[in-house]
Amino acid sequence: MAKRRAALGCDPADLALVEAIVVRSGTSFARGMRVLPPDRRYAMFAIYAFCRLVDDVADEESPFEDKLPRLRAWRGRIAGLYEGCADDALDRVLLAAIERYRLREADFEAIIDGMQMDAEQVIVAPAETELDLYVDRVAGAVGRLSVRAFGDSSPAADQVAHHLGRALQITNILRDLDEDAGRGRLYLPRERLAAAGVPRTLPAALGAPGLETVCRGMAALAHYHFTQARSAMRRCDRRAMRPARLMAASYAAILATQERAGWQPPRRRIRVARWRKALIAARALAPV
Repeated sequence: MAKRRAALGCDPADLALVEAIVVRSGTSFARGMRVLPPDRRYAMFAIYAFCRLVDDVADEESPFEDKLPRLRAWRGRIAGLYEGCADDALDRVLLAAIERYRLREADFEAIIDGMQMDAEQVIVAPAETELDLYVDRVAGAVGRLSVRAFGDSSPAADQVAHHLGRALQITNILRDLDEDAGRGRLYLPRERLAAAGVPRTLPAALGAPGLETVCRGMAALAHYHFTQARSAMRRCDRRAMRPARLMAASYAAILATQERAGWQPPRRRIRVARWRKALIAARALAPV
């Protein structure tokens, strides 16, 4: 009886270690990627594990001077992969994914650049252009890697990454206002805060009457990006876009629930009921 080939041609032990990083993160990401065949699923696990580990560096409670060498080390690891060097399980699975799906080095570099923005300063009310750059690096670049792992490297797929990455990240920002503020961060653009009479300082911004106006304006921007992402998906390989449709539907539900709750204190973290998640998934993955 022929031995079954492991995903991406990798050692099963390496695949298990990469998957363990994903599972330890405690998110629903692993379950969402079950819609993909094994090769593509483990490519996504490797991309996620890379993002998770680099993000851990940025989020650590330590001076930037201590984080910078570790971010440089990640840059070196990524450069090494594009020279065929792989020293551990994650490297080996990432290298297989890079070679199989032609993942671009610049997108990995952009993710590290975004994490470095978070590491070298506490981001509070950035300019809109700075916020968009940050979002492109931490979400758009992840999307550009992801669509290739999903199975579509067309210009339309890059447009999905551009718009869906922004829609998802803005939704996260609007959902996590208090959690981010607990770390001294405020990812709302200073121009919108000023226009609504909201202070650019914490915790004053979170209790300002104009915060609701700012957040609803950002929600409208997220809706715009969801709409543009869906339009781009229609020009892509439908099967390849299944995970993207699922993420779009899931996050759009979070955003809609948050809009109904509003942003006035006391706020609570928004959750979507399990039955509703199941219905959303069924609709997003249903064949046309």
